[in-house]
Amino acid sequence: MDFIWKPDHFRIDPSRPLYEQFVEQLRADIARGVLAPGIRLPSVRELAATIRVNPTTVMKTYQELERSQLIVTYRGQGTFVTKDEKVIRESKRAIAREAVRKLRETAESLDLTVEQLLELAQVKEE
Repeated sequence: MDFIWKPDHFRIDPSRPLYEQFVEQLRADIARGVLAPGIRLPSVRELAATIRVNPTTVMKTYQELERSQLIVTYRGQGTFVTKDEKVIRESKRAIAREAVRKLRETAESLDLTVEQLLELAQVKEE
């Protein structure tokens, strides 16, 4: 099964570059297994046309994902999600660390510990 990504699959933050948002979304999709190891991604032009963005944006996205070794391009064959489980696991770990860092920042901004923030956030049934 080939990758299909539609523009409505994510929310756009106008304050950040599109390619960064695409990198984050694809990285998360790979980490969650939505994009399985070895799945073929569309060409830069195909994806750009599908999600209606400039091909340069998709090219930057692919270049960044290749730098982090999450995707691999084989000349004449296409671009694929890596089959290297270690790379995928490390990417998932990096996403988790970033989430914890943001949680800590939020807690500190409220003069709370992470535990206090989590307790405060608990929704209790009445």
